Amino acid sequence: MATKIRLARHGRKGYAFYSIVIADVRAPRDGKFIEKIGTYNPNTNPATVDLNFDRALYWVEVGAQPTDTVRNILSREGVMLMKHLRGGVRKGAFDEAACQAKFDAWKQQHAAGISAIIAKDAAAKKAAEQARLEAEKAVNAKIAEKVAEKKAAEAAAKAEAEAAQAEASAEAAEAPAEEAPAAEA
Repeated sequence: MATKIRLARHGRKGYAFYSIVIADVRAPRDGKFIEKIGTYNPNTNPATVDLNFDRALYWVEVGAQPTDTVRNILSREGVMLMKHLRGGVRKGAFDEAACQAKFDAWKQQHAAGISAIIAKDAAAKKAAEQARLEAEKAVNAKIAEKVAEKKAAEAAAKAEAEAAQAEASAEAAEAPAEEAPAAEA
C-alpha cells in the first residue's frame, strides 16, 4: 500500500490548523488516515510545528512520500537530514555517534538561527513602535502649538476689548465731570 505524509485541515474559515498524518494515497485530504504524527499551525509567527520526530522518521524511512509542504516542514524539523545521515551510517561512511554529533550540531545551529530571527523581528517591532510614538508626539506638539496660539490670540483680543472698554468708561467718566462744572457756572 502506497502511503503519503500529508496535512489534514482543521479550524475555522480563514484560520486553518493542520494535522500531519500518514494516509493512503487514495484517501481524500480530510478522510481516513493511518496515524497522526503531529500538528502544524501557520497562523503564528513563526509557524508552530508539534511533531513526533521518531514516528515521522520511521515513516519517511519506510517509504512514505511527503507532500511539498510536509517535506518543507520535515526539513525544518530535521527529519530529512536525519534520514540522510542514517543512510550514511548504513553505507558505512561514519558511525552512529558521528551521525548523532552532526545532527546535534545542526540542531544547535538551527535553534540559534531561529532565535536570531525572532530577536530581529522583536527589534523591528520595537523600532516601528518607537517611530510611531515619535510621530504621535510630533503631531501632539503641533496641535498643542496651534491651541496655544489660539488661546494667546483669544487672550489678546479679550485684553484689547477690556482696554477699549476701560478707555471708553474712563472717557465717559471724564466727560460728565467736565460738563457738570460748566452747567453750574
